[in-house]
Amino acid sequence: MTRNRASAAREKPQPAEPAEPIASIEPPTAALAANLRRVRLAAGWSLDTLAEQSGVSRSMLSQIELGHSAPTINVLWKIAQALKVPFSALLVDASRGRVRLLRGKQAKTIASSDGGFVSRPLFPSDRPRQVEFYELRLAAGAVEEAEPHAPGTVENLVVNQGELEITIGAEQHRLARTDAIQFEADVPHAYRNPGRSEAVLYLVMTYAGEAGR
Repeated sequence: MTRNRASAAREKPQPAEPAEPIASIEPPTAALAANLRRVRLAAGWSLDTLAEQSGVSRSMLSQIELGHSAPTINVLWKIAQALKVPFSALLVDASRGRVRLLRGKQAKTIASSDGGFVSRPLFPSDRPRQVEFYELRLAAGAVEEAEPHAPGTVENLVVNQGELEITIGAEQHRLARTDAIQFEADVPHAYRNPGRSEAVLYLVMTYAGEAGR
């Protein structure tokens, strides 16, 4: 991609931006809609620019900002990477106070298109972070493929329930309950549940300097 934030300022006038998300939309869709619009406008980007930088269509971005669509994990990750913000920064409800209680029954989750992989940020933040903490759930037989993260990104993963087969570049590892693995995540990687029951994983992601921002 050749366009950047500087070139965005020289773009031709764009059609009017979508209206603010309506108040009746329930989180995490409402929070995501508001956060995406806020972060995009802070970057000085139009929807067209974000579409070009992220590879997500303008129409999909517009639907997300209007609160009419909840994106999959892969789509949300592409948006976060393009805007250079943490994944969880797009999910947090910034209107809440300094203490945030995350009840399991009210969890804000993002799922893969087939529902086999579910990610729940355990410590979301509305500001740049160098560390993020997630609960991951992988259905029996499900596979989730992840694109390379920014250089310096490290994943620390522990299996709390079930088992996991993880492919990191050309390497493959089998993990049982209580096993943990740490790896540099700037290469393609994939998670697969080879078992017959759901796998529950805890993931801590750390970023180097500005890489997670």
